[in-house]
Amino acid sequence: MKLSKPKYIFVTGGVASSLGKGIISASIARLLQERGYAVTIQKLDPYINVDPGTLNPYEHGECYVTEDGTETDLDLGHYERFTSITTTRANNVTTGRIYKTVIEKERRGDYLGKTVQVIPHITDEIKRRIQLLGQEKIYDVIITEIGGTVGDIESLPFIESVRQLRYSLGSRNTALVHLTLIPYMAASGELKTKPTQHSVKALLENGLQPDILVLRTEHPLTAELKRKVALFCNVDANAVMESIDVPTIYEVPLRMHEQHLDEVVLDKLDLPAEKEPDMKSLRDFVEKVKHPSRTIEIALVGKYTELPDAYKSICESFIHAGAVNDCKVRLSYVNSEKITRENVAEKLGRMAGVLVAPGFGNRGIEGKIEAVRFARENGIPFLGICLGMQCAVIEFARNVLGMADANSSEMEVTPHAVIDLMEEQKGVTAKGGTMRLGAYPCVLEKGSRVAEAYGTTHIEERHRHRYEFNNAFLEAFEQAGMKAVGLNPDTNLVEVVELANHPWFVGTQYHPEYKSTVKRPHPLFVSFVEAALRTQQE
Repeated sequence: MKLSKPKYIFVTGGVASSLGKGIISASIARLLQERGYAVTIQKLDPYINVDPGTLNPYEHGECYVTEDGTETDLDLGHYERFTSITTTRANNVTTGRIYKTVIEKERRGDYLGKTVQVIPHITDEIKRRIQLLGQEKIYDVIITEIGGTVGDIESLPFIESVRQLRYSLGSRNTALVHLTLIPYMAASGELKTKPTQHSVKALLENGLQPDILVLRTEHPLTAELKRKVALFCNVDANAVMESIDVPTIYEVPLRMHEQHLDEVVLDKLDLPAEKEPDMKSLRDFVEKVKHPSRTIEIALVGKYTELPDAYKSICESFIHAGAVNDCKVRLSYVNSEKITRENVAEKLGRMAGVLVAPGFGNRGIEGKIEAVRFARENGIPFLGICLGMQCAVIEFARNVLGMADANSSEMEVTPHAVIDLMEEQKGVTAKGGTMRLGAYPCVLEKGSRVAEAYGTTHIEERHRHRYEFNNAFLEAFEQAGMKAVGLNPDTNLVEVVELANHPWFVGTQYHPEYKSTVKRPHPLFVSFVEAALRTQQE
């Protein structure tokens, strides 16, 4: 940390949702990192759920898990992938968590009988959460992304909290970046600035003047249009940035740097721009992503395949691994509910690899098991993650060990529950109480394919699951060729299985996709893509 006190950047969005506030926040963080500043990012979500752990992936996309075991918004995945910073519980706050804290304080009598109101009690709690990361004394700049769209009722307490903070911290210690949409009217062939003007007006009505505007657009913006936006929105002309659609999100920091966004941010925060950022490694990565020399197709088998955001970290991990292997990984999303023994060859036969995705519940489970069988019997490189690994275990028990009724006790009661709750978990009824969340250690078997991929035998990976491999059946599995090559050193729980007599067949109880970043592509995905390339060539 260079500074005695951290500076704060707030990122808001207007006109429409899903404009890419998370990508812009992560891009600013990456640029400031390259200039030598210690940066972190947090997300304030306006929904009333306490966390996204109970949200349907169709509703909110992937639930991301941090190192300390917090279930968070998928934007935290973007933050980590762009910057390689490690996020924690403090990096994601929801309205639900804010209100829960305030109500618990009221029940304890902390407010001494006062009437509890949105202002000051809710806004004070929001301000406290925003500044928590600053108390760690390790960050120069803290970027706070406000979820939702300016003008939404649920965003108002957050906007008001930012207004109060900007006033108390001082104008040179905070910067406000506002992301809006410039729509293109095909009928008249014009780009329209009016929605942006109204969005900034809504901010002004709430006491906030943006310092920087980032304009999302599908068409290039003229200098004249940018000057017009600057004039009508009280923003310096050099602080209006164009964010046009690009082939890969990892190009956004490069585009922002070309427009001097990092310099403008530092100027607004009264910080020196001494060190020119070294963007070479990111530029090289983007070139590899945009211009690969070959392409492979890998099947992602899951039950939320209509919404790729449900598997966001997996998709991004393949982009990272593809860049390392100089290839584009084209993911074919295969709905496991539609896979049967009769059509599995038609759906997966042309694939260079098969990944069976994580999930909860028994919907689509038989299709996943069928996909595992096809990959195992036909020598197709296979990666099973969490429930995907459990499906691999169930399939092996049924079709190799002859346990026709083998299953997970999550799905049904069976004498051959090869996947089961640990004994100490069986009496716990609250779902959260039985979840294994966050980073746990794992010791890999020396000489195993997985240990070779990692280049070490001691790893830590993030978990999000309830059921475990049942060690009562371990000996039978190992004798038949499915080896437990990764174990938790404290509990002896099985973390990784692999098949000895197969080109590449790995199942992990943990989620490797949560730790893959641009700077550190995950070794398991890199190895899996290598194996898929070999299979395709053969």
